[in-house]
Amino acid sequence: MGILPGMDTDTAERIHVLWDELADFDAARLDDALNHLMTGLCQLVDAQNANWIGAVRMPDLIPGDPSHGWRPSIIRYLRPSRSLDEKTLEQVKKMDLGSIDETTIRNIALAGKFRANRLADLVPESWFDGDYYRIYYSSVDHKDAIWVGIPLNEDAECYFAIFRDNAHSRFTPEERDLAAYALRGLKWFYSRQMLGHGLMVASSPLTATEREVLGGLLTGLSEKQIAAERSQSPHTTHEYVSNIYRKFGVRNRPALMALWLGKAA
Repeated sequence: MGILPGMDTDTAERIHVLWDELADFDAARLDDALNHLMTGLCQLVDAQNANWIGAVRMPDLIPGDPSHGWRPSIIRYLRPSRSLDEKTLEQVKKMDLGSIDETTIRNIALAGKFRANRLADLVPESWFDGDYYRIYYSSVDHKDAIWVGIPLNEDAECYFAIFRDNAHSRFTPEERDLAAYALRGLKWFYSRQMLGHGLMVASSPLTATEREVLGGLLTGLSEKQIAAERSQSPHTTHEYVSNIYRKFGVRNRPALMALWLGKAA
């Protein structure tokens, strides 16, 4: 991938180093890898917080659903807080009722395409004087955001939001394009993140404990070793392993690893 026009070599090198660092995280450290990426993004464009959303398109939704079935299944903030959690939960509940903001509508309309937008790219200036911006942005110290959408297949996408706080100016188009460049070539990483939560191919999302056991399986630990690390009985660990295989539709560890390497549907 060529660098952006106008990008200096030091910035390009920082991004390329970040990509290499992500490849060095093993499967048991997916959360650490995600936090590392979000930290790098914030440093790149002078932002103060970021989040990652794993979204799937669901069947049997409400009539006239403005989200066209898309729902966030996993939401992770780099720097979570109680107020952010509360506001995020409010928005998810409204989405389930068919009430979504113009920024979300515009993002969903572009599903299936890689896209990067500032808030000002999605909505008119008058939107910044409205209740949604006041409640869900400025009240939690978010002045602006860059939203990046990444399609993984026709029913799964992930999003990154990068936030500036109220003490800073809004993002520039150049900063938006820089964030897009940093995120554009990492589909392998996003697929791992989605798989790590049981999204895309699993019959249902993994529980927190199942994710930890999955990490042990993917890093070569035996069931006895996983049980010892988690202070579980081997029988309990085996039940978790069986649940993981069932959710992913595989019968053994080699088939699970094949999924992770992108060699099985």
